[in-house]
Amino acid sequence: MRKNVILDTGPLVALLNRRDRHHHWAKDQWAEIDPPLLTCEPVLAEACVLVQPFAGGQTAVLEMVRRSVLDLSFGLAEEAAAVSRLLKKYQDVPMSLADGCLVRMAERHSKSVVLTLDSGFKIYRKYRRQRIPTLSPTI
Repeated sequence: MRKNVILDTGPLVALLNRRDRHHHWAKDQWAEIDPPLLTCEPVLAEACVLVQPFAGGQTAVLEMVRRSVLDLSFGLAEEAAAVSRLLKKYQDVPMSLADGCLVRMAERHSKSVVLTLDSGFKIYRKYRRQRIPTLSPTI
C-alpha cells in the first residue's frame, strides 16, 4: 500500500464522478493508497464546486474528511508566506492557490507523491529545483 500521498482536486473529482474519463484510473489508485491522503482546504473547495452538480457529491467529500480518509493538517495561515512566494514564482503558468499549497506540502513531506491530473506539476518544483514525484495518467 502506498503512503504519503498528497491529493489534488482532479483525482478526487474523478473518483466521485463515474462519467469522468479518469474515474477508473482514480478508483484503481485509491485502492492502492493507505489513508489518510494529505490535502488542503483549497483542494476541497475546488472539488466541492466541481461535484456540486452530482447528487451527494459535496456530502461525499465532507464524509471523507469526517472519516479521516483525508488529512487536512496543512495550515495555510502558517504557510501563507511560502505559498505566496510560489504563487508569485509561477504566476505565468498560472498556479492556483490549491496547487501552491500542494507544492508546499510536497516540500514539507519529502517522501510524498502528488496524486494529480494537473500538467502544471511537470513545471512546478519543490525547493526551487527538485521535481515533484507524481502519480498521474497524463504526466
